[in-house]
Amino acid sequence: MLVTRFFEPALAQASYLIGCAAAREAIVVDANRDVEAYIRAAEAENVRITYVTETHIHADYVSGSRELAARTGATLLLSDEGDADWKYQFASEGRLIRHGDVIQLGNVRLQAVHTPGHTPEHLSFLVTDGAAADLPIAALTGDFIFVGDVGRPDLLERAAHIKGTMEAGARTLWASLRAFDQAHEDYLQIWPGHGAGSACGKGISAIPHSTLGYERRFNWAFKVPDEAAFVEAVLSGQPDPPTYFAMMKRINKEGPRLIGGIAPPALRPDDELSHPLRDNALVIDTRPADVFARGHVPGTLNIPFNNSFVTWAGWLVSYGEPLHLIIDPLAGDRLREAVRALALIGLDQVESVFHASAVDRWPHEFGPLATVPQIQPAALAAAGDEAPVVIDVRSPAEWAEGHLPGARHIPLGYLTGRLAEIPRDRLLVLQCRTGARSAIAASLLRRHGVLRVTNLAGGIVAWTEAGLPTVQDPVASHLQGA
Repeated sequence: MLVTRFFEPALAQASYLIGCAAAREAIVVDANRDVEAYIRAAEAENVRITYVTETHIHADYVSGSRELAARTGATLLLSDEGDADWKYQFASEGRLIRHGDVIQLGNVRLQAVHTPGHTPEHLSFLVTDGAAADLPIAALTGDFIFVGDVGRPDLLERAAHIKGTMEAGARTLWASLRAFDQAHEDYLQIWPGHGAGSACGKGISAIPHSTLGYERRFNWAFKVPDEAAFVEAVLSGQPDPPTYFAMMKRINKEGPRLIGGIAPPALRPDDELSHPLRDNALVIDTRPADVFARGHVPGTLNIPFNNSFVTWAGWLVSYGEPLHLIIDPLAGDRLREAVRALALIGLDQVESVFHASAVDRWPHEFGPLATVPQIQPAALAAAGDEAPVVIDVRSPAEWAEGHLPGARHIPLGYLTGRLAEIPRDRLLVLQCRTGARSAIAASLLRRHGVLRVTNLAGGIVAWTEAGLPTVQDPVASHLQGA
């Protein structure tokens, strides 16, 4: 049996190629949209991808299953479980599978197990190496069981806006866990679909795989005494799902568009940067926040190209809106990687890319660069009657743990939709944990004409390290994102 695990850091997402060397056949489970890696891996292992499948309709990235099947001629296998309202609309392109169905690849056997709760149609796959054993060695659990956590059951309601599904999903997930727990031995390996950093769970471990026995001992979900306690625990403390999750659900249900590969546009001349800005198009400056703060082209939005790039692009960019990037492609293959990262969540509309040198050239032709001033915690604390308005852009859970006295709470992901709440007659201080998200928020407000903004250097971490007070104020919860 051949097993290759792929991990996409931008999504904290895992996918798998499993094959039989003797039969030279393989299946790919939970492919993301950049399918070249799976094709190359199959070639390296001298196997042909004969099947492509996925555990469920994903919410956090565009599935590559349809693309990979089209590229390789593999049979596309899609879940036929779940209710009538949540079915794949392109199922006619492949074959439907249900609980108990078997996929045979020479000596390797995958058996579908219906494990609903995260989503109604969710399947896990038991993997048996028939050349060595007659019992499964592992389960591909997708977003059912993670290392240290389980899949959240609230996304259909909170992301796809299907009302009344959250608590029912939690109860279904409880039943799925109990049934799975009772059916399998401790040695069964758990190969999940996500690792630490994914918004599909609230406490996923960075460990890539586990065993059922380990999870029984250390995963909180296996130690909750009853259904009621589980429902309360699994629904509490879940992070806000990014707004793009709703779009991903729709795209993956209806059938992702076939793109035939991901390729960035050519670099545009520096002096053409004014063209999209003249049309008020969205120009994303992907340079680090501190570099952007020292000098940037007015009207550009700063989303640094780091591990959070995809998340904040998904929160803040409208689908279908033309995109333009400022990036330094000389730092590795950053140009392609940035365009690829956006394509993973369906943001395909990158029309032009500019080198960072366009920013340096701007003052010579178009006017001065803008800056984002930084304020130190001590200076903010000493402002007294002249104190600016502090806007805390952290998550609701972070806010509840403590915040600056008098701060207003608008999570970064909701800031665009709540611009009417932003005072225009006062100096604003944007604040988050360490200053990264608030830097994005400052650039967003400046793009929307709110110019009197500054960023709290070091965020609330620097504030507390300076010995300055924080408060807990549940009355302010009405300012949290909805």
